[in-house]
Amino acid sequence: MIDLGKPCQIIDIREHHEVDAGNIPASVHIPMADVLGRLGELRQDIPVIVYCKSGSRAAAMVHILCVDKKMGNVLQLEGGIESWAKNVNPKLNVF
Repeated sequence: MIDLGKPCQIIDIREHHEVDAGNIPASVHIPMADVLGRLGELRQDIPVIVYCKSGSRAAAMVHILCVDKKMGNVLQLEGGIESWAKNVNPKLNVF
């Protein structure tokens, strides 16, 4: 989506100490524990992509947002930032 210039909102749900290792450019940091209290910050008009370190926390959050909160525009970054670092930006040291 980023490479194609398609609008999206990227949400990093990792803890503060994890974000210090690096993040995806233009992502918004909202720790997982805070997401439900900050739903108003999530866009409704474009895809919202949620990521964590490896994907498991993001999968749980996407399930909650899609099923419980009825948000149809939320996606998970499969493999999390580890996959991003491996496949998109190898200079990012998050391991």
